[in-house]
Amino acid sequence: MKWMTLDDLVEIPGGEFWMGQDDGRDEERPAHRVVVAPFRLCRYQVTNADYAEFRAFAFADARLPVTSVNWFDAVEYCQWLSSRWGCEVRLPTEAEWEFAARGGLAGELYPWGNEALVYEAGRWRNGPEPVGQMPANRYGLFDMCENVHEWCSDWFNARYYENSPVENPRGPESGVRRSSRGGAWRHHIPFSRCAARSSIPPEFRYADYGFRVAAGSRVLLQTT
Repeated sequence: MKWMTLDDLVEIPGGEFWMGQDDGRDEERPAHRVVVAPFRLCRYQVTNADYAEFRAFAFADARLPVTSVNWFDAVEYCQWLSSRWGCEVRLPTEAEWEFAARGGLAGELYPWGNEALVYEAGRWRNGPEPVGQMPANRYGLFDMCENVHEWCSDWFNARYYENSPVENPRGPESGVRRSSRGGAWRHHIPFSRCAARSSIPPEFRYADYGFRVAAGSRVLLQTT
């Protein structure tokens, strides 16, 4: 199992999109115009092998996404990886995550289109699957909207979309829950729509919660 490297940070071009879903859950409304600056996002969820380099722990399969990490654990890992890679590594914002999950498919429900995911019987029966087993979206990102919930940097507010800024929204200034995105193996339907939002208190650790890392755009860094 190879460890995550800088080469696994995929350049996401940034741009304008409609965030949210008017016929979705209350916290997904209203759908609203958002502009996201270019950034990079890891093509994979952080694995047990990746996380064990930062903090030793027992695990059964190096290829599985690390789980039972709280928001603070994920932030600490990003800080450690920043030192190792020599660039700022962080959690993505909700807006960045949704833009990346959509993969340029405007108005589609899922990263792969509007049809529900067809998956092999027995998949996700007892836990998450190894990362990167299903096809990537159009940006080359794997497991968006499936496998484990992914922590985002934002505080969560169910009514945030009513007054969210257009450019690079970063969530409320404060709160009691942190935002997360994507589906998870433990749910009856183990995948989610791109617009679906979830949240838990940042100190909680659940067996279906993991994360992936983000960074600034290499292109922007080279031109500033």
